[in-house]
Amino acid sequence: MYLNKIELTNYRNYEQIQLNFSKRLNIFLGENAQGKTNLLESIYVLALARSHRTSNDKELIEWSQDFARIIGSVEKQHGPIDLTMIISNKGKKTKINGLEQQRLSHYIGHLNVILFAPEDLSLVKGSPQNRRKFLDMEIGQINPQYLHYLSTYQLVLKQRNQYLKKMGLSKQQDLLYLEVLTEQLAQAGSHVLYYRLQFLEKLEKWANEIHRKISYGKEQLNISYKSFQKMTKEQTVSEFEAIFLSELKKNEKKDLQQYTTSAGPHRDDLLFFVNDKNVQTYGSQGQQRTTALSLKLAEIELINDEIGEYPILLLDDVLSELDDDRQVQLLEMIETKLQTFLTTTSLTHLQDKLTIDPEVFNITQGVVERDGD
Repeated sequence: MYLNKIELTNYRNYEQIQLNFSKRLNIFLGENAQGKTNLLESIYVLALARSHRTSNDKELIEWSQDFARIIGSVEKQHGPIDLTMIISNKGKKTKINGLEQQRLSHYIGHLNVILFAPEDLSLVKGSPQNRRKFLDMEIGQINPQYLHYLSTYQLVLKQRNQYLKKMGLSKQQDLLYLEVLTEQLAQAGSHVLYYRLQFLEKLEKWANEIHRKISYGKEQLNISYKSFQKMTKEQTVSEFEAIFLSELKKNEKKDLQQYTTSAGPHRDDLLFFVNDKNVQTYGSQGQQRTTALSLKLAEIELINDEIGEYPILLLDDVLSELDDDRQVQLLEMIETKLQTFLTTTSLTHLQDKLTIDPEVFNITQGVVERDGD
């Protein structure tokens, strides 16, 4: 798949702009704070209906306006589709080929993107929350059912925590309603667990293969899912539900005392091992960055494996953060396989490594000029 063109209206510092793109490599070139990352972000928002930079959608709207609109024309194996994302004070509205979608889960997945930004290099060393977000965003792109169960889980989790607090503060003991919430949480959470483990099995296969290549065959990468109990991909959803429900009931007294749900997918984590050594704790910075790069490149192959075509890759000023070997590994993959959008302040570190001529867009204070125009 590839993004043929995009049109922005009142999006951050872009009042009105329409751009056509190359099917291969597109470079947004400019100094910092000129709008190149805003442009890259708009593609991400068009695909996933949310920003990777802020949770406040109002920040995406030009300050003097009351709405922002992104329209994209996407070419896929089975034909072209038009996607529309409208953001306003009333919320989000999405359209596919002009037809409004009632649920975001019906919209997400029609344009698949992989974002690689400098902060992703800390995916391995960073917080568990970042790794859970990584799982949620990537699985959600290829599995609408996961989004459904994740959304349900988050809603019931919020209700359960609120009720735990209410019971704890008022000393009420309506355990029947708590039991209902606990069962609903276990039901939705068991599906979240199931889909995460299925996804990680496939991700590990691709990531290990790529990691071995980057390390010239010296290192093997393994991924482990850290939860409240040891779980395996061979277990069924029903087994997960029984295990989770038992854990919730075991922790009920503690949860009532602390006003929060102490176990579940919302507290789980990923562990990464290089040659059987925990790379988060004992790995070098180079091993941690190689692991992060392997995960991102593995996502590309996994999505292609799942849906039959490559996603679009968004690189937000990330090449300058990688050493020469990792830059070469990344560029070798993207130049031959998929459409890529790359932001950078300079082309000097790319000129000797690229084998194809990119489409270059020069950006200055929200004004975009294509090289050669």
